[in-house]
Amino acid sequence: MTKKSGIIEKVEPGSIAEEVGLAPGDELVSIDGESFRDIIDYRFLCAGEELELRVVKEDGEEWEVDIEKDYDEDLGIIFTSPTIDQIKECQNRCIFCFIEQMPGGMRPTLYIKDDDYRLSFLYGNFVTLTNLKEEDIQRIEREHLSPLYVSVHATKPALRNKMMNCRKAGKIMDLLERLARASIELHGQIVLCPGVNDGNNLDRTLEDLAGLWPSFKSVALVPVGITRYRDKLFPLNPVKKEDAEKLLEQVGKWQEKFIDRLGSRFVFPADEFFLKVGQEIPSHEYYEDYPQTENGVGLIRIFLNNLEKWEEASLPAKLEEPLTLSLVTGVLARPYLAKIKEFFKPVQNLKIKIWEVENIYFGPEVTVAGLICGKDIIDVLSDNQLGDLLLLPDVMVKDQDSILLDDFHISEIEDILQVKIKILNSLLQGVEPGDFYTVKEEH
Repeated sequence: MTKKSGIIEKVEPGSIAEEVGLAPGDELVSIDGESFRDIIDYRFLCAGEELELRVVKEDGEEWEVDIEKDYDEDLGIIFTSPTIDQIKECQNRCIFCFIEQMPGGMRPTLYIKDDDYRLSFLYGNFVTLTNLKEEDIQRIEREHLSPLYVSVHATKPALRNKMMNCRKAGKIMDLLERLARASIELHGQIVLCPGVNDGNNLDRTLEDLAGLWPSFKSVALVPVGITRYRDKLFPLNPVKKEDAEKLLEQVGKWQEKFIDRLGSRFVFPADEFFLKVGQEIPSHEYYEDYPQTENGVGLIRIFLNNLEKWEEASLPAKLEEPLTLSLVTGVLARPYLAKIKEFFKPVQNLKIKIWEVENIYFGPEVTVAGLICGKDIIDVLSDNQLGDLLLLPDVMVKDQDSILLDDFHISEIEDILQVKIKILNSLLQGVEPGDFYTVKEEH
């Protein structure tokens, strides 16, 4: 693989990179005289305590920069590409692909179908492994790039080929067995499509993957996401209440077997299945070490755990001035947001409103808060009395940029709705009761 250099897109405020004068547009050419292929090489090379960087500034001036830092301390550099070189994109045409059923006009990065094992190793992205070359597999084994997160969906060869529209897809068990022999930790994802990979097919998939224990650590079951933009795509049915009931019963039986056999439940349904059925979210112990939160498994339990840590004794009996807060959520999570409203009920002069926003942009089958767009918030909340502060969960915005999926900036929504907006952690991590009734600008 050809060695690369990295163009800097952003330097983190207060970072080592900012301290030594690096800036966007600069090119990091080498570290300790070594060039690097990609982000993994870069991470390895910059792990030490003393580094010598060769940098070409945006104006062409060459710098030699000596750095002393703690071992493994990050330099604070963000490159124009998250992999430094070109991202390995997905070549499959999965029958359930969410990107294939998105409308045009959204943020360009949302249409990138990454299928890059390096991003899986570094950030927990799920990959299909269908685009791996032999040299990639050998690198994973040699450098022990673990854990990896794999979109499995089915282990029956013909079924996986069909679901992913890829002739190589059916060889997944051969590849997983090889990675397991190399002691690579693996976590799997199954997008459940009613009538396709459920029932007996799901039984086979779980049995096959459990056979790779302990290298294969966990499996998450996620309901297929269906938008209103599925013209000319493979006909799929959404997960209905009766589907979720059958799934939870089937999984419950498997979990009992796996606890006896593996000492772990091994397979975990996403929160959406419990919400569709109207079933209570399981206990903290159910989720073991929460291996699949990125798949929406156990997020509500984490939210409830954090809410239960709040103490009513910390609440003021009365606010000095009347304050009205509006909380925005998706359809499924509303009952749990209501628990926040109940907690604050004893506080005089504090009024909380909960606004359930139906997903008009993607369609009513999409019910999670993280896929709500700015336009839907505006359409639902316009002409309503929102009070003094509108609270949005952080899952609705892109990182720290305060931009929603459809490129609406928080400031634009504030101007349109004429209300100040505050973004809070959706799981209540690091959030105290006082953060709700403290009105200050967050962006």
